[in-house]
Amino acid sequence: MSPFQPGQIRALVFDVFGTVVDWRSSIIAEGQALSKAKAKHNELPEINWSDFADAWRAGYVPAMTKATTPLADGSTPWANIDVLNREILDGLLPRFGLEPLTEAERAHLNLVWHRLNPWPDTVRGLRLLKASYVISTLSNGNVSLLVNMAKHARLPWDCVLSSELARQYKPHPAVYQMAAHLLGLEPAQVMMVAAHPGDLRAAHKAGMRTAYVPRPTEYGPLPDNAPPPDALQSDAFDITATDFVDLARQLDKSAHT
Repeated sequence: MSPFQPGQIRALVFDVFGTVVDWRSSIIAEGQALSKAKAKHNELPEINWSDFADAWRAGYVPAMTKATTPLADGSTPWANIDVLNREILDGLLPRFGLEPLTEAERAHLNLVWHRLNPWPDTVRGLRLLKASYVISTLSNGNVSLLVNMAKHARLPWDCVLSSELARQYKPHPAVYQMAAHLLGLEPAQVMMVAAHPGDLRAAHKAGMRTAYVPRPTEYGPLPDNAPPPDALQSDAFDITATDFVDLARQLDKSAHT
């Protein structure tokens, strides 16, 4: 790939879960509220909602792999993230003592992924970036999930792009190629923004530029003696930023040098 030229960037596309929104704290908070609502009649046992959130998230990659693995007849058993999240949730109900939940309550809990809250810098940073670039999701979340999340968290996207449109999941190259095509741009004019190096490496292979924004507490609070988050080698990505506001600052500075 040619050397990075910031002036060529026309659009930024964002990984969402963990990069834009704090999925873990959001799920824990809704779980705790559910336990409180059920406490009056002792309808649920004591639940470690941190463990529940982690277990739910841990099923994400295996479920996507299964949903995109061709069957013996060559067909692919595609299912969107809402369906996969519900399958994972149903498998967790006995483990966490959640069988007393009604079907309506289970369905509502499954849609917690539509109601995730943003990181503190997210909305401000996105608005700063939106002033100069097209900004869009590029998430494995399905379109309805991403639209509902944007309304809930007031995320100012110009458009919502989902792997659902390619009927594949990241890191499949078709997802990144689809995004550039639908935006009417060359991949090198699009910057992928993510907290996950694997996502960025796949985007790079597809021809996109990359911005790494680590979210060191995505999987929970860091210990008091934890070392600083590893930003990987400095040349691994085109930009490494502390948050979205810093990303906007760096891109603005680069555009005027």
